[in-house]
Amino acid sequence: MDVFAAGGPYSVLAPAMVVEGPVATFVGGTLVGAGHAALLVVWLLAFCTDVVLDSALFAVGRLARRAGRFPRAARLAERLGFTADRQEALSRKACDHLPSVVAGAKLVDVGAVPAFLAAGWSGVAYRRFAGWVALLTAVRVSVLVGLGVLTGDHLAARLEGLLAQPWLAVLAGLTLAGLLLAARALVGAALRTVRAGGGLLAASFAASPA
Repeated sequence: MDVFAAGGPYSVLAPAMVVEGPVATFVGGTLVGAGHAALLVVWLLAFCTDVVLDSALFAVGRLARRAGRFPRAARLAERLGFTADRQEALSRKACDHLPSVVAGAKLVDVGAVPAFLAAGWSGVAYRRFAGWVALLTAVRVSVLVGLGVLTGDHLAARLEGLLAQPWLAVLAGLTLAGLLLAARALVGAALRTVRAGGGLLAASFAASPA
């Protein structure tokens, strides 16, 4: 437990959730199931991290619209894949189909960056955006943490004392999360071949950086 002594497993989970939210959230659930973390803390940490990052992308998109006053935001948005040739089309989809755009971004993370930049650029009210983000983030976090808890509990019961060490629980969680991430990538690749008329797939897949 010495590695986690300073801040518990949360000192490792917090930055990991910024870098790769879904995997870190699943690993956090695994730690809960193995008895090394508190369920409420892991859930709140994952939820708040997701909402803050999504809101930051929204803010960059909103500032990028006023490129004359905020050239740095405009350049950052372009580097993130929200290029000039995509602005009008993506922003229109974000404005007209916000719930499906947010849902698509939560389903496949690669679409979140351009989708949330487009939402900010489109002029959508932040309250409306935050409401959908909070609702769908809560659903995704609950599913990922729940799967992690079940996995951690199952491993702890099967391997008994093997998961008494936190790093072994993390390693087991990372292995299973890697498989989950690979499966999600395969599903995403398959869905990218489907031409969608609505905002869900269009914003989530077609908008991803080349």
